Amino acid sequence: MSPVEFNPHDRMIMVSQAKSLTWGCPNGQFKFSTCKVECQYHIVFIPKYRRKVLYGKIRVDVKEAITKLCAYKNIEIVSGAVCIDHVHLCVSIPPKIAVSKFVGYLKGKSALMIHDMHPDLYGKWDKAFWARGYFVGTVGNVTEEAIKKYIAEQEVYAKAEDQPKKRFF
Repeated sequence: MSPVEFNPHDRMIMVSQAKSLTWGCPNGQFKFSTCKVECQYHIVFIPKYRRKVLYGKIRVDVKEAITKLCAYKNIEIVSGAVCIDHVHLCVSIPPKIAVSKFVGYLKGKSALMIHDMHPDLYGKWDKAFWARGYFVGTVGNVTEEAIKKYIAEQEVYAKAEDQPKKRFF
């Protein structure tokens, strides 16, 4: 099973249908009255204990939850991948939203949504679906193409991990 890709086109349809959108452009730039800002971040986070649980229906549900939550905050997903034991996102966040607040919101609300969709997972980790930490890097010091290439390589790696392994004992 291949990792679920985030389709930026789907995200833009949701943003264009939103009635209260006051800022945000398709190219990831935010226009204000006095300036134009482009703030893109590469975010990586993992499930609790780095368990390999993001496969099958859970993988699709995680992608849907993240896409919905980003649409609620009018945050553009540039690219992303849900791998078997971690999630990669390249997002464009406006400067008035703190990255740490956004990641906390995204992980907290998505965990609640996942537990609502999969109550059988509820007792395993006591509502803590995601681990406490995360990685954030700005796209400014590394080009956007390099991050997209890295995420694509992670998808290939995740696809290889998804294949059943033969045991010799």
